[in-house]
Amino acid sequence: MATSRHPMPPELVGVPLEKVLNDHVGRFKDKTPDWNAFEDAKIEGFKRAQHRFIGAGGSGKHNDNSVIPPRGFTLSIMYVEPGQGNAAHTHEVEEIFFVLDGFLTVFVEDEAGNHLKTRLGKWECLACPPGVIHGYVNDSLAPVYFQVMLGRAKPETMGYSDASLFARRADHLN
Repeated sequence: MATSRHPMPPELVGVPLEKVLNDHVGRFKDKTPDWNAFEDAKIEGFKRAQHRFIGAGGSGKHNDNSVIPPRGFTLSIMYVEPGQGNAAHTHEVEEIFFVLDGFLTVFVEDEAGNHLKTRLGKWECLACPPGVIHGYVNDSLAPVYFQVMLGRAKPETMGYSDASLFARRADHLN
């Protein structure tokens, strides 16, 4: 007989194992790419698709029934064509970009205008601390797939560095 050494969350106590397993498995084939997950994704150069697995990621959307309920973090897979990326932004929590296939150029900036970048390949990552301005671009010749994790179950909508994007950062929720 097995013994659990840690308590289950109250909402799972007494739930049949079949439901626990079914509610906590995410399959890529069941995901629909969300090309409108972020306000900046409407702008050429920032177009990308989010495949949500756990929670809502930095988009702030929390209404997809195929997504595994978040507890302490979110997880998405991003698909980005060559020449596309995202706008410089910050989060209130750590954000991780982990490349699964292809190449991704990531950058960090400071408020003085200093800008540093590096290229990540398959199985490489950037762990960006809270409050650090950052982003990415696919400047390669092929699409890139990478994992994005945010260190909170329901993170705030990203804080774009660009004032006009920041002013309408929640418009994608409408």
